[in-house]
Amino acid sequence: MSTAQQVPDILSPEFAADPYPAYRVMRETAPLIWHEATKSYIVSRYEDVERVFKDKAGEFTTDNYAWQLEPVHGKTILQLSGREHAVRRALVAPAFRGSDLEQKFLPVIERNSRELIDGFRHTGSADLVADYATRFPVNVIADMLGLDKADHPRFHRWYTAVIAFLGNLSGDAEVTAAGERTRVEFAEYMLPIIRERRERPGDDLLSVLCAAEVDGVRMSDEDVKAFCSLLLAAGGETTDKAIAGIFANLLRHPDQLAAVRADRSLIPRAFAETLRFTPPVHMIMRQSATEVELSGGTVPAGATVTCLIGAANRDESRYRDPDRFDVLRDDLTTTTAFSAAADHLAFALGRHFCVGALLAKAEVEIGVGQLLDAMPDVRLADGFEPAEQGVFTRGPQSLPVRFTPVKG
Repeated sequence: MSTAQQVPDILSPEFAADPYPAYRVMRETAPLIWHEATKSYIVSRYEDVERVFKDKAGEFTTDNYAWQLEPVHGKTILQLSGREHAVRRALVAPAFRGSDLEQKFLPVIERNSRELIDGFRHTGSADLVADYATRFPVNVIADMLGLDKADHPRFHRWYTAVIAFLGNLSGDAEVTAAGERTRVEFAEYMLPIIRERRERPGDDLLSVLCAAEVDGVRMSDEDVKAFCSLLLAAGGETTDKAIAGIFANLLRHPDQLAAVRADRSLIPRAFAETLRFTPPVHMIMRQSATEVELSGGTVPAGATVTCLIGAANRDESRYRDPDRFDVLRDDLTTTTAFSAAADHLAFALGRHFCVGALLAKAEVEIGVGQLLDAMPDVRLADGFEPAEQGVFTRGPQSLPVRFTPVKG
């Protein structure tokens, strides 16, 4: 097994600036690294990350979320396993697929996207991150839950603090304190609303969660609050960075942008390829339940395992020419890209596969389509080159564009 000295450290400025060369070195020469600062084993090859996520042999758990997530969200569905996890997932999953998603939430998604685009469609310029991507998914989730969108600045501050807490690999005390404060503030905000919905339910998602029952089990107020917290953070940060990433990738590849503009059925392919090429979440941690042999050595029982999604999704043994963005690549299956059978790793895999994957797909299809309609000749602002930022989650911080406003 390798030590961290042989490759750029995941906490170094060099790595933060561009992790992809480091990922290649890890895959080729150090597929299993003991990382002292995070007290974790880092895995980078596709086959190893896939094995950890699918966990067919019961070798890996989400017990690490007790210290990673619980301080900011409370105890969420991600920490549960076995029957307890299956029942809780059965309570929340129906709202994110099939008829519920289509009938209830597609109009919500369309309306929220249009409202944001109306704010800049006549101006000829926008920052697709600040004016759209950071606002759109959070507005959708607030609307779905029946929360007041006037509280958007608070939601955004909370989920930003939560994501900073999750990505606080260096252990900054202020970031930790801000994340823990968010849990208290969010509970003070949400619990009275949850109690009110139990007494006077509406047709919003929060009322559905309050009323849902499987095998005589219902979610407690704390369960519902924790799930809403998770939904805002996971659904906000990731879709935000995915939409920014799609446009950054397409604007860098004008021929592919033209192809997607001409054939909107390519939007899911552009999303799937963005999830592979520049995933919003670059690392997810699991805990080993037993001693496990992986490429490059042995992980002892009870260890934290840091799975580098950003590295695995560019593994040469899995994808041809993996450092090339190609919406038409034939070694990435779009039809399964938003299900637990996905052959990229951006949503994880197995029983903890992202419950909101189809919601994210709907947001991206509608949002990207509406943006292309509003900006037929969209191009990067003169002299601007998109740059990703972040280590745990990663994406463009800014994406200024110019376009000729559509009359009408």
